[in-house]
Amino acid sequence: MKETYFDINNIRLKVFSEIAKMAYSDTPLEELGKAVYRILPGEVANYRDSIFLERAIVSERLRLGLGLKLRQASDLGAITDGIESVDVDHRIFEEPLINVIPFACESCPTKTYYVTNNCRRCLAHPCSHVCPKNAITIEKNQAVIDEEKCIKCGKCKEACPYNAIIMYDRPCASVCGVKAIETDYLGRASINQDKCVACGRCITECPFGAISDKSQIYQIIKAIKSGKNVYAEVAPSFIGQFGALASPIQIKEGIKRLGFKDVMEVGLGADFTTMEEALEYIERVPEEIEFMGTSCCHSWYLMVKNEFPELIGQISDSSTPMTYTGRYIKEKDPEALVVFIGPCISKKLEGLTEKVKKHIDFVITFEELMGMFVGKGIELSEIEVDGVIDDASSSGRGYAQAGGVAHAVKDTIHELNPNKNVEIVNAETLEDCIKMLKIAKAGKYKGCLLEGMACPNGCIGGAGTIASPQRVRRELAKFMKESKSKLPLDNMNLDFE
Repeated sequence: MKETYFDINNIRLKVFSEIAKMAYSDTPLEELGKAVYRILPGEVANYRDSIFLERAIVSERLRLGLGLKLRQASDLGAITDGIESVDVDHRIFEEPLINVIPFACESCPTKTYYVTNNCRRCLAHPCSHVCPKNAITIEKNQAVIDEEKCIKCGKCKEACPYNAIIMYDRPCASVCGVKAIETDYLGRASINQDKCVACGRCITECPFGAISDKSQIYQIIKAIKSGKNVYAEVAPSFIGQFGALASPIQIKEGIKRLGFKDVMEVGLGADFTTMEEALEYIERVPEEIEFMGTSCCHSWYLMVKNEFPELIGQISDSSTPMTYTGRYIKEKDPEALVVFIGPCISKKLEGLTEKVKKHIDFVITFEELMGMFVGKGIELSEIEVDGVIDDASSSGRGYAQAGGVAHAVKDTIHELNPNKNVEIVNAETLEDCIKMLKIAKAGKYKGCLLEGMACPNGCIGGAGTIASPQRVRRELAKFMKESKSKLPLDNMNLDFE
């Protein structure tokens, strides 16, 4: 849905670009209130009933974009309250990462079955016959469902010969595979942070733009302007994100013009992950563990940890491509600060873990990067630069799409041990990941390599992307063909015997 929510995407981009402009121009954060009026000028509301409500919501977006805590409608104070805590050149974070702006939420109905005017009030009325709770009555004009009796089984919908009964749900809740979207005392959406795994799909699906995450772009720009060695590592799914006319080398050069010292493909780290997971699979499956899950998607990992703690030992111990790339950069430059740029919101949490935070200093999405380009006035397609990017193998770049991780590991296992048979199973969306693990837990996937991705289509469908997965997939196929090496063994020049 995200690529069709133009107005919401435009507001988010304006928020990120205003923050970037203020950081690059050294505008005091005490002037943050002026940014609200630049984003929403005039006296007439564009999206809601009141321009004042629109500005209140944008104010909270700006605060979240700076890393500040979310305020409730009952909170008094200026937009700049607490601003000194985020006016720094290092990573800051205050939980939670993903927030529902309560006065932006329209209290959408929760899961409901509804009889439309397509009902013909037919003689058979199968809807009422199949209802186990007698919740359906046939009235003068059409069938009616008693919401207090309805148990949401859906049998009436399946039985109706006219397709007159529909099911609808809150968009945010309908895509949350871990059922973390709940309801507050006013009927508005709220997030159970104990269940949330920060996949961000609720953000992309809310048609009112009521859900947002926190950003670190201001602190990154401050670090760059302070003269620190700030490096960018960019995830494989960056291809195609910034328009059809922006080539990979133009994107790299554009990132450097933002002030980054250099840019590295995370595909290089993917090659390290592939090697580690291939060796781990050969060593552990099936003698030590029945199956092995890949480690790359942090939301998938958190879901396993929360929902299937008894299976967490069967998820690969390998570090993620983000971590390996950051470690590589810091080995080359011990003074480096590393910024991961990718499609994923949960990487912001991964970057805070004990295992990872020494290698990764900041995490932002492609959407936030675009805000930095706009804020700095950089038009990628107009950059004149020659050369190619060639940090990663073709299979490392393939991590961007669903199935790419598992296939890369499988191909490498066959290179290392041609006699080792590997069957792979992959799932997209957390709902399908849960189904996959239930089957695995029942012993149906013995010896298999399981790939779990929280987002549909894998990373190219992540919450922090800009372009449609279809377009990125086409561009990615070309980019993979341009790689000089096919597998990690070819790219890393390592001797594995």
